[in-house]
Amino acid sequence: MSVEAQLFLQEHTEAPAVFPFGAGEVVVFTRPSPDREGPNEDSAVLASLVLQRDVMAVADGAGGGPQGAKASALALEGLLHDLERAARAEVMLREAILSGFETANRMVTELGGGAGTTLAVVGLEGGAIRTYHVGDSAVLVEGQRGKRKLETVAHSPVGYAVEAGFLDERKAMHHEERHLVNNLLGGPEMRVEMSAKLRLAARDTLLIGSDGLFDNLHVDELVDLIRKGPLRKVAADLVERTSKRMLDPRDGAPSKQDDLTFILYRPST
Repeated sequence: MSVEAQLFLQEHTEAPAVFPFGAGEVVVFTRPSPDREGPNEDSAVLASLVLQRDVMAVADGAGGGPQGAKASALALEGLLHDLERAARAEVMLREAILSGFETANRMVTELGGGAGTTLAVVGLEGGAIRTYHVGDSAVLVEGQRGKRKLETVAHSPVGYAVEAGFLDERKAMHHEERHLVNNLLGGPEMRVEMSAKLRLAARDTLLIGSDGLFDNLHVDELVDLIRKGPLRKVAADLVERTSKRMLDPRDGAPSKQDDLTFILYRPST
């Protein structure tokens, strides 16, 4: 194969582990919701293509139980299918990822039964990233001093209201319609939002996560947690803080029991 990939499908990683990836280091963590015995509906993948091109992605299945889990797995398999084809033909990374979204959408749609999934992808090439996403799985990039360099917008009425300034970010965490998502893989209306390129600086931290993370921790809390410190400790703190919030909310803090999946990446130079 021209693509080296590590898939995390319906898994429960015991503890965050750091390993080399691209021009830096990465952590992947995923586990099912603490209140459900069914499969983990989140999936994640790390993929390295030829010519120093790398891809990270998180998918969060919708539809409940096995259908959601299958949808998120199919989304990543569809993405990898087109990345492999691109690696052999030396197609531009942007073109390969966008084509992968189309393939993934077709595969999820063919699954039927109302299945759908989010998909958040980051392409890394030459020290710069570009994000692509459908749904409310999110991408965040923070500088070491807390400068927010990139934050994707959830494809939901609440997400759009926050982006437009009509709704306070903290109030949005408790909004009764926060769970509604109006753009998913699994149908003809799917649309991909793509960012401009962003060059990562040394000590920048990139976070990709499902809503199990972003529905339990405010963005300013995430910024404080991820912007500095060894990546292994950052990941462990994210798991601990999110778990406590899910199981024992206090003082009006947000709390949603859900599958939890995230990828942390930090360049070495």
